[in-house]
Amino acid sequence: MAAAPVVIVLAAGAGSRFEGHGHKLTQALGDTTVLGATLRQVIASRLRLVVVTTSALRDMVKTWVATQDVIVVPAAGPDHGERLGMGYSIAAGVRARGDASGWLVLPGDMPLVKPATLRAVASALTHHAVAFAQYQGQRGHPVAFSAELYSELAVLSGDEGARRILARYPAAAVEVDDPGVLLDIDTRGDLAAAQAQLPPSAGTQAVQREQRLSS
Repeated sequence: MAAAPVVIVLAAGAGSRFEGHGHKLTQALGDTTVLGATLRQVIASRLRLVVVTTSALRDMVKTWVATQDVIVVPAAGPDHGERLGMGYSIAAGVRARGDASGWLVLPGDMPLVKPATLRAVASALTHHAVAFAQYQGQRGHPVAFSAELYSELAVLSGDEGARRILARYPAAAVEVDDPGVLLDIDTRGDLAAAQAQLPPSAGTQAVQREQRLSS
């Protein structure tokens, strides 16, 4: 019997569109960082997770998750040609958790996706090969794939991610009351918007509430 779905948190991108000093995933957000806020939400969902990252961010990731849940891949760059990219990271995460009943792909720069949203999308894999979160009719993340697509996911590479797979299979929209499924941090404006949407004392209270609801 396959294990429960796994959340693959993508944290290996260069974040080149973010203007300012430092990697966007290390930017302060509330009482933590952008990536820390994302990981906190995933942990609160009580789904299994694996984080695909680079050596530059590995130590920060390990403050949140166990070493066995961290997959380190080479940083994208001219030396690696077209081999790396989002597709490569997805494949690495899928192969690392090949026993799962499915995988939810969540970019590390989406810190406002609610734990309940992750659980809802994971549940959709019971009846669908592909599912995604949707807010007010707008498609967002995470995007999830069932175990039947393992052979295709495990060989992905390049920057297209899983677009070709998404084009071949019908996907179920999971409508959620969660605008966070649409907000990724690409600019300082995005970071300010995320900061504005955080409740007072963001983190701790929200996580404790979600954990009570799921227990």
